[in-house]
Amino acid sequence: MKIFSLFLISSLLFSYSWAEATGSVFFIDGSTHQFLRTQSTNDVVKSEPMLLSEVGAAVAVLLGFAPPITLSAAGSSKLNEVLIPNPFDRPRSVFVLAIDGVGDHLVVDPKNDLFKKALRNNVDLGSSKLDIKLPDEEEVSVISLDKPLGDYTEEEINDFASWLGGSYAADAMKPLHGVLTIPLSDGDSVNLHMSKKVEREFVSKLFALSLNIRKAMEIHEDLSQSLHRRAELIIGSFDGIKDLQEQHVADGFDKQGMRLLLATLSKIFDSLQTAHEGQIVGVVVFNGVPQPESKTLINVMFTYHPTPRRLAETKSSHNTTLAAQVLVRRTLAWITGVVLIIATLLGVYFLLNMPLTRDTLLYSNVKLD
Repeated sequence: MKIFSLFLISSLLFSYSWAEATGSVFFIDGSTHQFLRTQSTNDVVKSEPMLLSEVGAAVAVLLGFAPPITLSAAGSSKLNEVLIPNPFDRPRSVFVLAIDGVGDHLVVDPKNDLFKKALRNNVDLGSSKLDIKLPDEEEVSVISLDKPLGDYTEEEINDFASWLGGSYAADAMKPLHGVLTIPLSDGDSVNLHMSKKVEREFVSKLFALSLNIRKAMEIHEDLSQSLHRRAELIIGSFDGIKDLQEQHVADGFDKQGMRLLLATLSKIFDSLQTAHEGQIVGVVVFNGVPQPESKTLINVMFTYHPTPRRLAETKSSHNTTLAAQVLVRRTLAWITGVVLIIATLLGVYFLLNMPLTRDTLLYSNVKLD
């Protein structure tokens, strides 16, 4: 009986850990161009869960690069179910966001148009990292959205609320302790009290995400002016829902926060679509297993990454070769110039000192009367 009980408990723990090690990934297509396949409602149930490495391979292909050679045949088949099979038509701009601590019960919002139209797959979180392997750092611009937020003012919070279509009621007694009201798509609204630490931190993380997105669009404007267009990878993470879950377990406020996050992501992706003229694809990973604060789910790897020592040696060797070539060319130029000057002077000298009499060699065969 004890053995059976132990077996039952271990089975339950195993099934619980397996359930916690799964998540969801949403592929959001461009607004003016189709880069992804369409998905029916039954495809999510029938398809096998994607691995994090396969999600990273899909991102690399969308950027215009070849998938890693370590991708298996099953992984290639899963990528074929997601991507349009046209290697010459890729967006070359991808927005990747990992949302930590969000289970499937919070992901689906049927009233959110952005995620309702997205291509969804289950993802196996057995591997610890979403590795995006790229060939060369000179061909892609990686823009991080995880830059920390500095000090901000109530005017900036008010602008952020207006950007989301809401409002901010300031507290006359204490700054940055007002109430932020954001409307949702179904007519409801979410009230966030800045006086509460958890809600203030949630607002700060949303605000930081929006600011970093604006900086990413500014970088895109600068890159679009260059003659050689580089691929753009915008990556970031968000863990604000995890804090709401820890503090608001009973009242279900985490669901309201999740709906606000989805509305913010819709606004963000619309802005990215406008800036990139529809040539961008979004990849949003909902990770049910919270990541430690010191670690992130997304990891960008370059297959060719020379060390600083190798760069210095290559640069020194290149400079030495160039100096030797310049020295040889200058020496040859000086020698040639000196020889030409001497030859010219000798020619002028002999021409001026040539005798005026008839040259017997020139006129040897001429008969004169």
